[in-house]
Amino acid sequence: MNMNRRKFIKTTAVAGAGAFAVPYILPSGRLFAASGEQLAPHVVYVLFAGGVRQQESILQRYLADSQGLPWEGNILYNMFNGAPPTNKIVYGTDQGNGAAGGTPIPQILSQTLQSQGTLFREVSSQSNGHYGGLNNLLQGSQVTTQGLKQKPVNPTIFEYLRRHGGYAATDTWFVGNGIANSIPLLNFSNHPDYGASYGANFFAPSITFGAPGFEHLADAKVYHPENELNPMYRMKYFLDQSFSSVGTAGDSIGNTEDEKQHIKAFMKQTYERVTQNLIPHPPVTDSNDALTVGYACEVIREFKPALTVVNLSNVDGCHTDFTGYLRALHRADHALGHLWNFIQTQVPEMASNTILIASPECGRNLQHNPIKDSNDWYAFDHSDDNSSRVFTIMAGPNVPAGLSIGSESNPVGITSDNVLTIAEILGVKNEVQVAGLVQAESMSLFDRI
Repeated sequence: MNMNRRKFIKTTAVAGAGAFAVPYILPSGRLFAASGEQLAPHVVYVLFAGGVRQQESILQRYLADSQGLPWEGNILYNMFNGAPPTNKIVYGTDQGNGAAGGTPIPQILSQTLQSQGTLFREVSSQSNGHYGGLNNLLQGSQVTTQGLKQKPVNPTIFEYLRRHGGYAATDTWFVGNGIANSIPLLNFSNHPDYGASYGANFFAPSITFGAPGFEHLADAKVYHPENELNPMYRMKYFLDQSFSSVGTAGDSIGNTEDEKQHIKAFMKQTYERVTQNLIPHPPVTDSNDALTVGYACEVIREFKPALTVVNLSNVDGCHTDFTGYLRALHRADHALGHLWNFIQTQVPEMASNTILIASPECGRNLQHNPIKDSNDWYAFDHSDDNSSRVFTIMAGPNVPAGLSIGSESNPVGITSDNVLTIAEILGVKNEVQVAGLVQAESMSLFDRI
């Protein structure tokens, strides 16, 4: 990074962060204040997950590189600059016009995230698999022995923030779009120096506020242990089935009694808002990713977390349905635009002091597999070098605007950089580096600019 620009960012951060570097009581009882200067007091980190090919995202090739058809264009126009396709539109909604997916969803942001912030066009993913990639995005390290149904081996960014920055449990949230594929395991690690007491609150709104959640949890009823054993067992079965993959149900992430009451009141209020159709979902909600973002907005409005991580994964349908993958990409962009717009317009405490970061956990193959969808278009898996190609975009205070970094011939950055970037934004970069558990080549993205 140019030293003058670097000095400007740091100087600006010092001026704006004085009110934020306050002491906290850690779970150990030790009085502590983060040693670093904050670049912003809030980060929203979107795991733009499910496997996103560079060809359909950054390169805006639409059908040209995937199906050999002469149609290109940008279907992620809340995120990236570029004109949308003009032919063979299948990624939108129907809205009664008779063409399947023929009506693109209107752009939400008046200015793209690329124009507002910095885009790293070619970043190297540290894993070709979903769970390994997600672990890398949250641990900042590549652990070759990390498998499914296992807690992260190394500390997550949640644990770094809570142990070294003194953040409370309700300052860190992981909003998952389900409880399958080990997603609930990612809110803290099994590392002996960190672990559950430094974890984040995990929230899977599609489960909690789906039909089973309403049946078992919405009324918060207290059952009589002698007269109402059947509903008690039904609730136990629901909770066991919902969280059987967690394997750590007895662990406590250290919510104080006040925080527990706050969360309980939030859940009750949210059930009421669901029944009144008041959840701030994106305008188009025909995907689980979009619904997840609506509930993430509720968490952000209520708790104003220091770090909110949101997982999206509907594009994983690309294994068998390329048309569905295009639609899921378009809706993920729509949901991300809505999330950023909601923060700027509906949460005044975070409107001008939040940094957004978004990265896929992995890409997808250069060559298709044999499966064709309803449009006779080939599907794509993720295992080759092309599936290691991803992007990272960030926007917000102290992030240079309109900056594009890297190219296919000159990749800049790795996905593990995001952990050090968040650590720098929230003032604990030095402590994370001293812990020595992030990948050796990792750097804060601010150091790569």
